[in-house]
Amino acid sequence: MSLGYSINGVDIEPGKSESVSLYVGKLPSGAKISVKTYIYSGLKDGPNVLLLAGMHGDEINGIEILRRSMAEGLYDNLQAGNVIVIPILNIYGFLNFSRDVPDGKDVNRSFPGTMSGSLASRVARMLTKRVLPTIDFGIDFHTGGDNRFNYPQIRFSKKDDVGRELAELFSAPYLLEKAMISKSLRKVARDMKVPIIVYEGGEALRLDGFVIESALRGLRNVLISKGMLDGTPARGHSFVFKRSSWIRAREAGIFIWSKKSGNRVSKGEILGSIFDPSGQQRTPIAASRDGYILGHNNTPVVHQGDALFHIGYEIQPIE
Repeated sequence: MSLGYSINGVDIEPGKSESVSLYVGKLPSGAKISVKTYIYSGLKDGPNVLLLAGMHGDEINGIEILRRSMAEGLYDNLQAGNVIVIPILNIYGFLNFSRDVPDGKDVNRSFPGTMSGSLASRVARMLTKRVLPTIDFGIDFHTGGDNRFNYPQIRFSKKDDVGRELAELFSAPYLLEKAMISKSLRKVARDMKVPIIVYEGGEALRLDGFVIESALRGLRNVLISKGMLDGTPARGHSFVFKRSSWIRAREAGIFIWSKKSGNRVSKGEILGSIFDPSGQQRTPIAASRDGYILGHNNTPVVHQGDALFHIGYEIQPIE
């Protein structure tokens, strides 16, 4: 909890806003690459909140969510605390329409990073050293990758009561308890006792209005619930999934789905089919259990073993 905010030698007074450039490296042309960071400071003590997008450069929905939040003046009348907005963390990937940085590494598998390491490691280190120590919690905005569409959902860590509370305050349609991945932002932040929840929605390189509106509503819910904005949270009907698994392609061919993300399914129900190009063979894809489709694959041609439907189950009601 703090009044005002300081980062990278810049002090932001209560009630003011400022933009700061956090240096991460250079392009081969010699042009410097910095991560643009926007800080909004409230009038009273409150939490420091990180809102992050563009960890993967092709995940445009998250970037648009934060752009819209600033363009619509969501933080202009901040009552308490400080909001730190980073719309694009992975500048390298964004410039190349790529999930990763130019050397092929994933920023979200490179934490805590080092400034003498790879490009991904340098980006991760900048965030770990300069931003994470200054915040109380964060929301990291992502989309599905590889033509996979994710229904709007918040992911939080198992046994993370604060993360679970933040997820419930956000009130996305789906809440998913998900194990942390080694060297990810969420894992390193937890080691620093900073809870990070992850919003997943839509797919890479495509904007989706429903996904964006769901995120803006959830973001507003969290800030209102934490006393940072005036207003009343817009609560929706949410499900918590304790477990999830993927249904994968048994055969290769042309994939056409008949059920999609957001649909409730029953064990044995046909979700789609794979056809061989000659039209002689059809392989139906059946639900392996009762549950809800958290995400589905939009790729028209699939290989054996490709992930097709992400099913959430072991549903727990929100009390």
